[in-house]
Amino acid sequence: MSVRTRIPFQSGVFFITFTCADWLPLFKNLNSYDLVYKWFDVLKQAGHAIHAYVIMPNHLHVLISFKNVGKPINTIVGSGKRFMAYELVKRLQASEAFDILHQMNLWVNATDKKRNKKHEVFEPSFDWKDCSSIDMAIQKLDYIHMKPCCSKPPLVSDPIQYFYSSANQYMGGNNIIYPVTNIMQMQDFDYR
Repeated sequence: MSVRTRIPFQSGVFFITFTCADWLPLFKNLNSYDLVYKWFDVLKQAGHAIHAYVIMPNHLHVLISFKNVGKPINTIVGSGKRFMAYELVKRLQASEAFDILHQMNLWVNATDKKRNKKHEVFEPSFDWKDCSSIDMAIQKLDYIHMKPCCSKPPLVSDPIQYFYSSANQYMGGNNIIYPVTNIMQMQDFDYR
């Protein structure tokens, strides 16, 4: 479900996806996977839990338990995208990728330009799925971990070979880059 309206919940387990504008492979080309991990740190500090993730070259899939912190989930995700967008633009400027920056400027709509927005780094909306049932959470967990194997072309043949994913933690691999809270260890799974 693409989000242009509020997610009707303040807390719960959600599958969230957002994409770089025009599917640009910004995470890969700028080696900016660390920006996602920094956002995850901010989420954890606020009491939310990261259960699974995969950072693809041009988009992110993540399974998150949002705790009610008095902010809408849309605002929390929007703030994360904004933080990453500023940092991605800085890295593009540092690498003198002026052609990409110019293109990203052209993608900004007239309303946002009036608000002084300079670059469209991510697609304006994001997708979400309510995963309050364990069956739905496991389905999305599998989807997340298999994504690098199913992309066109496949990035890896085995999920634990993909460096920017929580698959290693769930599948017994040795390269756990960012530790997550195993969804199966949640005490009270249903947050509502």
